[in-house]
Amino acid sequence: MRSARPRSSSAPSPRPGLAERLASEVLVCDGAMGTMLHAGGVSLDRSLPELNVSHPPRVRSIHRAYIAAGADVIETNTFGASRLRLARFGLSARVVELNRAGVRVAREAQEQAGVPSLLVAGSISPATPAGLGQRLAVRELRDVLREQIEALCEGGVDLLLFETFGSLAELVEAIGVARSLTVAVPVVAQMTFVEDGRTLGGDSPEQLATTLADLGVAALGANCTLGPQGLLEVLGELARWTSLPLAAQPNAGPPTLSDGRFQYTSSDPAYFARHARRFVELGATLVGGCCGTTPTHIQAVAAAVAEMRPAAPRRLSTASSVIVSASRPRHAPEAETGNPLLERAASGELVVTCELPAPVGAEAEQAVADAAELKDSGCHAVIVGPVGSTRAHVSPASLALLVQQRVAGIEVILTATTWEKSLMVLQADLLGTYAFGIRHVLCRTGTPPPHGDYPNAAGVWEVDSLGLIEVLHGLNEGRDYNGIPVGRPTRFVIGARVNPSANDFTHEVEGARRKLANGADFLVTPPAYDLEALERLLDAIDPPAQVPLLLGVMPLRDVRHAEYLQHEVPEMNVPDHVLERLWQAGEAAPVVGDDIACELVRAARDRRRVQGLVLSSAIGSVAEMTRLLPRLTD
Repeated sequence: MRSARPRSSSAPSPRPGLAERLASEVLVCDGAMGTMLHAGGVSLDRSLPELNVSHPPRVRSIHRAYIAAGADVIETNTFGASRLRLARFGLSARVVELNRAGVRVAREAQEQAGVPSLLVAGSISPATPAGLGQRLAVRELRDVLREQIEALCEGGVDLLLFETFGSLAELVEAIGVARSLTVAVPVVAQMTFVEDGRTLGGDSPEQLATTLADLGVAALGANCTLGPQGLLEVLGELARWTSLPLAAQPNAGPPTLSDGRFQYTSSDPAYFARHARRFVELGATLVGGCCGTTPTHIQAVAAAVAEMRPAAPRRLSTASSVIVSASRPRHAPEAETGNPLLERAASGELVVTCELPAPVGAEAEQAVADAAELKDSGCHAVIVGPVGSTRAHVSPASLALLVQQRVAGIEVILTATTWEKSLMVLQADLLGTYAFGIRHVLCRTGTPPPHGDYPNAAGVWEVDSLGLIEVLHGLNEGRDYNGIPVGRPTRFVIGARVNPSANDFTHEVEGARRKLANGADFLVTPPAYDLEALERLLDAIDPPAQVPLLLGVMPLRDVRHAEYLQHEVPEMNVPDHVLERLWQAGEAAPVVGDDIACELVRAARDRRRVQGLVLSSAIGSVAEMTRLLPRLTD
């Protein structure tokens, strides 16, 4: 493939810097590296920056193809080569090695092509995948960014290219880190925008332009997510608010999923190139491609802009309609209205809840009837969760809605697990259940079933229970997990699990603190038999939990039952003195088991350690639960 425009084989002397070139010529950047690697057979589950060391010829050949297509700028294969992103592959200790190798491979491609005027850009992604970076401490974020930026600069890049940033705050930090390390290496800053014309963090093109105006970047722009038309609209907005050179690197178009891979089969290089000309007319002096683009696209772009020069200076807008800030706008939460469960706990009345598992199959009438029976027996709320067996069952959310609609006088607490759903689906489900009146959510991570009808079910785990608490807290402030406004704030009452019998006590205490800090409104324990362990956990939480605690209750049937829990259920503790009482009871063990449960609840209440209880459905039947409730609440 030949270059679309002739280039001298000898280097200019002295070599002009990036700023001078952006002012006098239109530079063509390369296209997607990942698309080409995956098309060549590299697994989607593999670290691409690691190929800089393990398979440099493969990476180098792609660089060569883009150079031959007419690229003036090639990007190092280092997108995602930060410590936190590499940790997924067990490569977090190889940041410096992989980034320097990325520069070396790009330079080798340049030397082999014999194009000294070519610029090598150090590709830098956000420190973490979308959303998570907003939850890193600023110092940690800076350290992660500094490690990669320093490695690229020491490797000898001509410029730093920050790309696909979804958070303006993180981009500002990245630029600050770069400028603290060097002023000699220019910076190009690109954010990614979605269909509504804002970034994942809710930032507008105007905010990007005005915030970066005085940060010393050589160019700013947008890349990824959008195809040519969508990015053209974003670029038009940017052009209104900045006189800086613009950069545009759209995706080839919308992808389709085929055989487990995203493909851009509808992409037309000629169509892509026509939009590149329009980018230049708007003020772009760096044009290239992102996901789905290939050397064929870049060859078409190079030919289309070969005779073009940077556009004339633009007339800028002067009246800003927004407050420019790197932080996200937040809705003030609605004024709190009374919540029966929280008010009952605050008044000193014992909050009585019972587990209600979702039924196997599609028949839910009995479960609704069970909820009504529990309500008549003094239960204030049912905790609806997944069925205990690994069988196809009604979703907990569906059962929660049925009970909410058909059983008056009882609250519903929905157990939400994160293992089986993406973040997008989790948020959609939560907003949907809220629209139907569900207000209480108990957050759990959960695990895939290791046996049963679906033993090979795979987990998703985009967030854990702590992240789910943060999702709900954000919705209560009128924003989603990425900080994008979602309209009127919700009023979820958020529950979290704490385990007094956890194997790693320090980790459990820290987790409890973080759950409370993230917005948990009440705590729930699994079935407990050791009051001293509960008190140790509560005393270790600093500051003390100022939220209701619901104690898990499951009466022991006999010694065999107790030994099973002690030895075969993870992080469950049955003290020796309890085992001894059951052993001494003989055939009367079920009665003694009830006594132990009631004594534990009474002692915890007397010490003002608990404000409620959760009666486990594992005791067998609703009849057993209704039989025991009067004793537990006496």
